[in-house]
Amino acid sequence: MTVSIGAAAPDFSLTDTAGESWSLNGAPATVLVFTCNHCPYALAWHERIADVARDYEDQGVVTMAINSNDADRYPRDSYDAMQQRVAGDGGWPMPYLHDASQEIARAYGAQTTPDVFVLDGDGALRYRGAPDGDYDDPGQRAAWLRDALDSILTGQTPQRSETKPVGCSIKWKP
Repeated sequence: MTVSIGAAAPDFSLTDTAGESWSLNGAPATVLVFTCNHCPYALAWHERIADVARDYEDQGVVTMAINSNDADRYPRDSYDAMQQRVAGDGGWPMPYLHDASQEIARAYGAQTTPDVFVLDGDGALRYRGAPDGDYDDPGQRAAWLRDALDSILTGQTPQRSETKPVGCSIKWKP
């Protein structure tokens, strides 16, 4: 299944690295980033996405990172490894959620790490894809993600509603 632009996004209840449960909460905009601990693309974009979380928090935007990879085959993506990563990064500005069943990644149709989904205040999908046009260029500052948020927060439709997600494939369970 894949959520289409304009469609209501599926709600969920996932646990973060501190043991707290998170779900969609009607924020003016919500950013969901399917990511992981080992993919070089996800790691390259991490700080840009973290900057977006910090920069838009005052506007009520909620950013959540979701790890859906098969931790049995990729131990660096286990819940313990997620906790260690957050603990070792004193500036982690968003909850890091564990999708052990992979149910949420499947419900959204997530394909890569990272794969970004931006929801409006009504929970409808308004942007899906890459944070920006080049994982290897920090100067892009997650421009596509920022453009989508700026549009949503001013009640407009993002000019670019969908881009091709670029990264490592989600590591599905057999």
